[in-house]
Amino acid sequence: MESKFKFEKLKIWNKAMDLSDDIDRLTESFPKKELYNLSSQIRRASDSIALNISEGSIGQSNPEQRKFLGYAIRSLAEVVTCLHKAKRRNYIVEKEFDNFYEESFHLMNMMISFRNKL
Repeated sequence: MESKFKFEKLKIWNKAMDLSDDIDRLTESFPKKELYNLSSQIRRASDSIALNISEGSIGQSNPEQRKFLGYAIRSLAEVVTCLHKAKRRNYIVEKEFDNFYEESFHLMNMMISFRNKL
């Protein structure tokens, strides 16, 4: 399928989509008691990253795009905090945490770099 929206070509959007899918799979193993708490929170925050990248890219001025990238960056910070909570509660092992942490750090740097170039 050919990409028709410009955000579909952005590496940061594609990486955010991948992260969101990975987080969704990760939360399947969380305890049932977290279904409406941590599981829901981290899934919504991870979804929000790609949603804000795409929303900011459609017909917006650079200041508007920068604003929505800021929202995406904040959502990613929320994801990282949720990952810390999951590790502290022993829902994920150190290696899982480290992998998600590195992936998040890389995406954060990419988004900040992209925002700085606007």
